[in-house]
Amino acid sequence: MIPIKTESAWKGTADCRSCGIRDMVLFADLNEEDFGLIHAPIDDLDIRAGTVLYTEGAPAMGIFTVRTGMIKLVRVTPDGRQRIVRVLRAGDVAGLEALASQRYDSDAVALTDVSVCRIPISVIQRLGTHSARLHKRLMEKWHHALKEADDWLADLNFGTARQRVAHFVLKMRSPTNAEIATLFARDDMGAMLDLKLETVSREISALVREGIIEPLDKQGRVYRIKNLQALQAV
Repeated sequence: MIPIKTESAWKGTADCRSCGIRDMVLFADLNEEDFGLIHAPIDDLDIRAGTVLYTEGAPAMGIFTVRTGMIKLVRVTPDGRQRIVRVLRAGDVAGLEALASQRYDSDAVALTDVSVCRIPISVIQRLGTHSARLHKRLMEKWHHALKEADDWLADLNFGTARQRVAHFVLKMRSPTNAEIATLFARDDMGAMLDLKLETVSREISALVREGIIEPLDKQGRVYRIKNLQALQAV
């Protein structure tokens, strides 16, 4: 895994005002007075796939809002296996647990090339204290993260291999185009679904062969859902 570079790529708080997905992230409800409370630099980072954003148990220096790409949250089981506990996409926040514990509770690794904003803990604490709007947004994000974690566990770790893969395809649909699902490497999918790589590949191939999904790229990462009812029926 590739370690993250530590140099700042700060563009300043003006960039937060004009962020293309600002309505999806933490700063959606901030006004000009709130922005005046931001004194520490906010890093605007482009990160390559495989880069480690932070590791489990490490002291928390900031949280990350995802603008583009996907990040996996990984924990190691007592028997040494890696399990992906959640996948973060645009609008999600990585590291929220650090606001309570001051440490991260999982590894965060870029699944694809990603762009993120790294916000210092001190900024979030200051805004959370002085801005009721940000406090409300933090609580909403926290609740969303807990619900997503519960949903991942409920939908992706029970049932047959076919059911798990079908649920996963449904979960990975684009928020802007429900016909398109973006997957990732089969070994990562196996780590999330508690299935062998070969099993994941076999089930994806079966869905393609049955005309339920259709690959849109040579790498087998992007699929069009051709028969939503059949996929949901699985």
